[in-house]
Amino acid sequence: MYPPGKGDTMARLIYCSFASLDGYIADENGDFGWAVPDARVHAFANELQRGAGTHLYGRRLYEAMTAWETDPDLAGQSPEAREFALDWQAADKIVYSRALASPVTARTRIEREFTAEPVRELKITAERDLIIGGAELAAHALRAGLVDECQVFVCPMVVGAGKRYLPERLRTRLDLLEQRGFGNGMVYLRYRVTGS
Repeated sequence: MYPPGKGDTMARLIYCSFASLDGYIADENGDFGWAVPDARVHAFANELQRGAGTHLYGRRLYEAMTAWETDPDLAGQSPEAREFALDWQAADKIVYSRALASPVTARTRIEREFTAEPVRELKITAERDLIIGGAELAAHALRAGLVDECQVFVCPMVVGAGKRYLPERLRTRLDLLEQRGFGNGMVYLRYRVTGS
């Protein structure tokens, strides 16, 4: 599902996340425990991630994700968690942070600021797709016209306030490419970003 087709010249930049029905990735207290996937959703998300060669993160999300390499108990929670951890460790990571001195995981480099042109170049030269994580970093990429797809797992939850999946005042057209429902009430939606 991720690798570019034979005629494609660029890797895709994909923004993928879990969000509440009202569009938040975390509530106003920073809690996102309501978005924890069950085994079927986790296995499906693993398949999506497997095709990505590089993950782009802001500092906060990167620091949360490092547990997939540094905490063996996390990967030991289920076969799906172990599979996710192995795939995540195998991917390259680029972290955008002015504060982070050095990475704590392998295959990781730090960039001091997010700028569009190096990401455009990476899309041209990458052999596999890129995933961008974190609402603030994704907002910069969306506004720069870099994001090719938005993928969201909509959770059966309304949280009322918090950190939004999409930034305010962003206007762009989306084409629905895929949808899938799960028994736990989550719905996966995959959109191509077509512009304003």
